Amino acid sequence: MRLIPINSLQPGMKLGKKIYNEEGIVLLSENAELTEAIIRRLRSHGLNYVYVADPRTDDIVPVDMIEESTRRRALMEIRTNFRKMTEPAVKGLVYPYLGKTFSGLVEEIMDDLSSREDAMIMMMNINSMDQYLYRHSLNVCIYTILLGQVHGYSKSELKLLGLGALLHDIGKTKLPLKLLTKPDKLTDEEYEQIKLHPEIGFKMLKDEPGIPLISAHCAYQHHERLNGSGYPRGIKGEEISEFARWIAITDSYDAMTTHRVYRSAMLPHQALEVLYTGCDLLYEKSKLEVFRDRVAIYPLGMMVKLSTGEKGIIAKIHGIFPQRPVVRVLTDPYGEDLKTPYDLDLSEQLSIVITEVDGMNQIG
Repeated sequence: MRLIPINSLQPGMKLGKKIYNEEGIVLLSENAELTEAIIRRLRSHGLNYVYVADPRTDDIVPVDMIEESTRRRALMEIRTNFRKMTEPAVKGLVYPYLGKTFSGLVEEIMDDLSSREDAMIMMMNINSMDQYLYRHSLNVCIYTILLGQVHGYSKSELKLLGLGALLHDIGKTKLPLKLLTKPDKLTDEEYEQIKLHPEIGFKMLKDEPGIPLISAHCAYQHHERLNGSGYPRGIKGEEISEFARWIAITDSYDAMTTHRVYRSAMLPHQALEVLYTGCDLLYEKSKLEVFRDRVAIYPLGMMVKLSTGEKGIIAKIHGIFPQRPVVRVLTDPYGEDLKTPYDLDLSEQLSIVITEVDGMNQIG
């Protein structure tokens, strides 16, 4: 199947993967024929890319980072529990179910990731219409646990890290929804209000039964930066917990690669470039290197243009060298479809590079 920008969809195309609504219910099934009305609806929900069927690439099947059942249950639990958090606080009220519920989710995610050899960080914001906060919390958790596994943390450490990542933005549940979804640029006063969410989240979690203090500090410190330019306290370097330094990277990456009401999404390779501009200033070089080696910067199924002038689809991603994927070449340098598409392994053809990615300037 192929992954194409929402703005390139045409009536008559057939869907390659299911699309879910916010409740986790299948909105459109595989092979559903797209109409003008359906395409407009998908665009209105902020989807950037959609998988479509293509006989030339039917053998290219993206594998999700975690099981579909795990993802759906996780989003349901996040949505249910975060919505409870939006209710007015009652003095002395605690939420003892948080630790038990989310610890179980983190363990499921850890099990799914450990069963996938050479798992890569894939684009997760495709084929789902979940509200940003819920989806973002889950994505950051998945990405961070994967990096923690590669780093070599023990199972107990991974659980603490994953719990902190899953709950890192919980403080936003106490902010006005209209502020979180404002389509225009925030005023200085509004931005200062947004910047309160790490401290709010820490206060919500620090005395919570079943939530370790180190996980609560992930909520407190995920916007702190190495050079002290972050918030809420402007701490720097090793004053910031190691777990929060991992989450700073995954949180920033997922935010950049997700369509928001106020800006378009970046593609993975663009987001990676932005992260590297803050190398050893905002983010640790050693952690960025682990991230770089585990992120699929060219998503499976994405159309790309090669330095030869040919165009093709990302067919396979090498776990050791993700920046040099296998490309299924579909057109010649003049744009004519090949009668017999062929696979080109860029890890073996080092003189050939990817020069363009489909949709780089079309999202929005």
